[in-house]
Amino acid sequence: MIEDVVSIKLPVDEELRIRKNRISPEGLGPDAKRICIVTGTHGDELEGQLVCFQLAGYLRANMGHLKGVVDIYPAINPLGIDSISRGVPGFDLDMNRTFPGRRDGSMPEYIAAEIFDDIAGADVCVDIHASNIFLREIPQIRINELSAKELVPLARYMNVDFVWVHSAATVLESTLAYSLNAVGTRTLVAEMGVGMRLTLEYGDQLSRGIISLMAHLGMWDGPVPEVREPIISVDRKVEFINAAESGIFIPRIDHWKGVQEGEHIGDIVSPLTGDVLVKIESPCDGVVFTLREYPVVDEGSLIARILKA
Repeated sequence: MIEDVVSIKLPVDEELRIRKNRISPEGLGPDAKRICIVTGTHGDELEGQLVCFQLAGYLRANMGHLKGVVDIYPAINPLGIDSISRGVPGFDLDMNRTFPGRRDGSMPEYIAAEIFDDIAGADVCVDIHASNIFLREIPQIRINELSAKELVPLARYMNVDFVWVHSAATVLESTLAYSLNAVGTRTLVAEMGVGMRLTLEYGDQLSRGIISLMAHLGMWDGPVPEVREPIISVDRKVEFINAAESGIFIPRIDHWKGVQEGEHIGDIVSPLTGDVLVKIESPCDGVVFTLREYPVVDEGSLIARILKA
């Protein structure tokens, strides 16, 4: 069933509507479990659109196995998606910096408050993001260390390659995930792929993980996909590589591949002079889980993240 979460009048007789698709079998009692799948917070992150499409179609075709409520929110920032903008157009505002929102605030803050209240109380929320156009990420779950005890066991069912437990100091309190976890709604942040693109294998991977999680929650009694065991790490085991010069980055390794300390990762080159400005070598043994996708770099641009061995 398609439902409006919030609707606001816009100029010139237009209307902004945030919608969700509620999928549930008939006859559920008041204690039925509920999972929320949320994406489209940033208008340039589209990987979650594929997951919503796949999940909704699969559940509709297999309703006899569904034992709970699935709420799918494919676009909580539809203006951003329509304009290919990361934030909310016209407000110069990141939607994921407005939660839990305010009903007496600006339009994005009011919308955030309505979305937050609609999701709060679910058994689990999966907040799906992609990377930006500059970086490619392997499918991963990111967790605030304050919520690690409750969330890491759930993340193991999500069929991701990597679970990154962040230091609390690096997590903004105004994000949807932080705000929901603060009121007891367990929320996993999924990150994968690259901005403005769909990565089919990543969408398939995460969709299977959501079904696996639903089975664990007792919401699904159909076939359960086999899921991979993720690597689980904390901030101190992640090495960041940043550009030492401006230029064009040419990678010399593959994404999600093991590297050894001193191994050639890539070069920053000058198209003007034909010189290699910087030869980038790995500072440690490990696995590259973030890799530069967009080749133009400035000094300080993120090139890669390595999970230390």
